[in-house]
Amino acid sequence: MTIGTLVLPTLLLLALLGVVNYDQILRRSRLQIPQLQPLPQPLPTIPRVAVIIPVYNEAENLRDCLSSILQSTSLSTMHLNVWVVDDQSTDGTGAIAQQLQQEWADPRLHLLPGQPRPTDTLWMGKNWACAQGAAQARGEYLLFLDADVRLQTGAIEAAVLQADQNHVDLLSCGPQVLCGCLAEWLVQPLLFNQLLIGLDWLAINTPNPAVVFAAGPFMLFRRSAYEEIGGHRGVADQVVEDVELARRIKQAGLQFQLMLAPALVTVRMYRSWAALWEGWTKNLYLGAQRQLSAMVTLILIMAVIYVLPWIGLGAIALKMALTHSLVWIDGVSLALLLAAIAGQYDLRRLGAEITQGSSRYWWLTGLGGLLVAAIALGSVIKTETGWGWTWRGRPLQLPQG
Repeated sequence: MTIGTLVLPTLLLLALLGVVNYDQILRRSRLQIPQLQPLPQPLPTIPRVAVIIPVYNEAENLRDCLSSILQSTSLSTMHLNVWVVDDQSTDGTGAIAQQLQQEWADPRLHLLPGQPRPTDTLWMGKNWACAQGAAQARGEYLLFLDADVRLQTGAIEAAVLQADQNHVDLLSCGPQVLCGCLAEWLVQPLLFNQLLIGLDWLAINTPNPAVVFAAGPFMLFRRSAYEEIGGHRGVADQVVEDVELARRIKQAGLQFQLMLAPALVTVRMYRSWAALWEGWTKNLYLGAQRQLSAMVTLILIMAVIYVLPWIGLGAIALKMALTHSLVWIDGVSLALLLAAIAGQYDLRRLGAEITQGSSRYWWLTGLGGLLVAAIALGSVIKTETGWGWTWRGRPLQLPQG
């Protein structure tokens, strides 16, 4: 036996150990991650809340988003107002919003045509639209939603009650992530499992500002806290503004809470490989605070835990097809890789259980790992060089200074 013959089983052993470790972490996370639950019965009243939806070229999403918000609650205009801020869309989003306002005649729904971005300040992403909406909206609470979010019945009431009763100044809720196209099924479950595994959920929900994460699609602020930290104006130049807002809440000594809310909030983030590539390469490296080591680690994890077992399976199958025989070390490798692949299924199953998702296409995990590794590499290159670093076609740049 040579050293070369031990390379594959050694790597497969590492893959299996990694899968087992991830499985144990996910099982602990399932018990530690707080979940926002539906209320047993509707609330007749809550503190007044303004829902703000910044939109840029969201013609595809706007009707379903607004319909889900307005139909999710019977709260009157005394307690709820919904603001659509059109950030100078070019696809007819503003016209659709006007049409819906006339069609539904719901007094809770308001449309705010966004103004051009000021030239004396660097404004990234949705921050300018959010700042304009916050200036117009009225309420003790401000709920910022993305246009691809869909609310279930009672979501607003449950979130406001959670924040109000527990004196939370910023409540960020992770939604159930829906997948449609194959690219989404390959990438989204792996990346969100990585978040479930990699985040220190207990530390995130402590006052320590060094440990922070937030879910941008659903951000509920106590208005006084939002204004105290400067709101979106204070993070105007931030591409990953949700995490920075959460950090500032903690730094100000205010109360932050991150929860999952898959029973109440859903989101389909991207509808194609192109959109998925643009979105994740925009956020991933910055979300890791531009730590190159974190991206290298992610790439290695994807390669060893998710890709290698399938490569090993292909190699052994090819050897059997060519030689019609296997030696004992091949049997060891086969046992290790099959155990690792079974572990991959269990990881997908556990992740789906926590997020109320699905383990569909789990058997393409190896391909998914390759795509996630490519996204991690692309995110580093695009962020550091600016080459092709865009969001919905708008160029991005790092904060000044």
